[in-house]
Amino acid sequence: MALNLSLIIYHCSLVAQQHKADSLYKVVRSEKEDTVKVNTLADITTALESSASYRAADSVARLGLALSQKIKFKKGIAKAYKNLGAINLDQEKYTEALKDYMMCLDIAEQIHDKNMMASGYGKVGIIYGNEGNFPEALKYQLKNLNVREEQGDKLSIDITCENIGNIYCKLGNYKEALTYQERCLSIAKEINDVQGMGYVYGDLGSIYYALHKYDESLRNQLKSLEICKKLADKQGMGNAYVNVGNVYQVQKKNEDALQYFFQGLQAYREIGSKYYEDYAYVCIGSDFYDEKNYARSQIYLDSAINTAIIIGEKEIEKEAYFERAKLDSAKDNFKQSLEDFKKSVQFGDSLKNEENTKKIVSEQMQYEFDKKQTADRAEQEKKDAITSADNHKQQIIIGSVTVGLLLVLVFSGLLFSRFRITQRQKTVIEKQKQVVEEQKLLVEHQKAIVDEKNKDITDSIHYASRIQRALLTTDDYIGKRLKEYFILFKPRDIVSGDFYWANEVETDAGKRLLVCAGDCTGHGVPGAFMSLLNISILNEVNIEKKINEPAKILNEVRDHIIKALNPEGKDEGSKDGMDCVLASLAPSSPEGGIILTYAAAYNAPLVIKKSPPSECNSEAVEAELPCDKMPVGIFIGEKKPFTQHSVEMNSGDCLYLFTDGYADQFGGPKGKKFKYKTLSEKLKTISEKPMAEQKQILEGTFEEWKGNLEQVDDVLIIGIRV
Repeated sequence: MALNLSLIIYHCSLVAQQHKADSLYKVVRSEKEDTVKVNTLADITTALESSASYRAADSVARLGLALSQKIKFKKGIAKAYKNLGAINLDQEKYTEALKDYMMCLDIAEQIHDKNMMASGYGKVGIIYGNEGNFPEALKYQLKNLNVREEQGDKLSIDITCENIGNIYCKLGNYKEALTYQERCLSIAKEINDVQGMGYVYGDLGSIYYALHKYDESLRNQLKSLEICKKLADKQGMGNAYVNVGNVYQVQKKNEDALQYFFQGLQAYREIGSKYYEDYAYVCIGSDFYDEKNYARSQIYLDSAINTAIIIGEKEIEKEAYFERAKLDSAKDNFKQSLEDFKKSVQFGDSLKNEENTKKIVSEQMQYEFDKKQTADRAEQEKKDAITSADNHKQQIIIGSVTVGLLLVLVFSGLLFSRFRITQRQKTVIEKQKQVVEEQKLLVEHQKAIVDEKNKDITDSIHYASRIQRALLTTDDYIGKRLKEYFILFKPRDIVSGDFYWANEVETDAGKRLLVCAGDCTGHGVPGAFMSLLNISILNEVNIEKKINEPAKILNEVRDHIIKALNPEGKDEGSKDGMDCVLASLAPSSPEGGIILTYAAAYNAPLVIKKSPPSECNSEAVEAELPCDKMPVGIFIGEKKPFTQHSVEMNSGDCLYLFTDGYADQFGGPKGKKFKYKTLSEKLKTISEKPMAEQKQILEGTFEEWKGNLEQVDDVLIIGIRV
């Protein structure tokens, strides 16, 4: 019912918008060029800019500007420049946006349009703030506040005071920051701006935290949290939760801090904010370090670093490396601690370089604006000179020879003036060319830095791949225990979320070989972390705890994964773990038969039995085997024990263990999935061939099916002939 209602409302809204659009375009199509048409073009520009149709918005705005200039409508010219500034600001083109807003302000001040002046001052302040030029940002925001106070617009005064308070905070002037934020809070209460009150309480809490007044900081952050909860403002809730956690952490109330950090992390996940999620990881890792829970601190700090690398957040990466350096030192891993500390310092230097670059860009913006004003003044001087010449010409027609002589002198002066203007323009162009060349060199230098960083990251991942492959069971170990087998292992990326593992154990009934084909959550670096975790847990459960039954092993591994990744036992936690088949092979007869005992999470094994030869037909028979429809890890639903199955296999029968990567690969003439049924038929067809040849056939079939498409997942197939 709710969905139908929303569709009705949306349809009505579209109809209303269509009627409005038709009326607007009717005005635009009219031949009459007046202020009504200018204002209509401005309205269309605003609508297009709001819907992010920037190219169309820019075209319409320039039509409005040209028409306003033609009919000498100054307010229309100012409004057109204002709209062009908004379009460029939305696209973070700060240099162009600053020029447009300055042109708007120049005209708005001439015609004393207070609303346009205040809006322009505020936008210019925002542009300078985004570029890190806080003194200029403050100057224009104070101009904005002055006009808003003259108008008595309390909501705008409220917003401007908050912006000014935040600028003072970034400048380290906490006294002035408090003054403006408290004034903002007073106005918000007066006009009942509830959301504004929530944000201001958070700003006040941050200022008191910087002043080490932690009780005052906590009081304000809790008020902010209370308001954001009522408004269901997830972003505000996440910020308040984490800020409260920071206060509790500095007060050594680590358990309370951890509770609030996790609540903040959940709020950020609900809005899909990777940046803030990563910041929460750093806070959680730091808190676990304070509690000397080094294992869990390692998990969250490693996650913070990996995510920061992916999303390119250097500030978070710097903080995470700094926290991990302390952790490594506490674990007596001094070499790694030094490496992490060096990286923290390296990213700190990189951030300083970025700040310097911002200052250079800000200075360049000011230079470009000053240059534009100079050119405009020169153009106006030229127009004035031509007008003066026309007047003199009229006097010559009416007057005397003396005036004619004067005209010649004036004309000569104009030529000399024009020559000087041309020379100045040439100088300006040469300087501009020099600046462009310098910017080009700067861009090339920055590109070289980025390429070097990408190479370092890739080298690190290749090194991680060598570590991962070193932890996989070696072919030499498996080859001494199986007479004929193959392993087809094709990671999608450099490192893999799929893995294989084997171990021979001694039981009361004799020796048996355990073989596992696992598919961890994710692929690439996150999947590789999970595979290393699962391999280490399998070794601990089987080798150290002496648990040898497949179902019992999977039950124990699942408990370990949940304990490591979801210690709080929350349903809303990440659903991490693995799908796998864990098989136990034990001899059953002198003729070479075995008993296959296995437990399976989502991925069932496949047995191809060799039929005895007959006069008419000799065809392999496929045995369909069951599996449990649940992963080895965190999931929603009842946690049941894994089921253990047993199958007798004779000499010549083939056993296949695989993950879903081969069957899920898109390809073929229609770009569809390969599918499990097709894979089973393929294995049934080639099961009589030698294992090495089977691997070649499977690999060739996969590449032919995939064609030019990308590999979608890691691929793992293990084939064993009894």
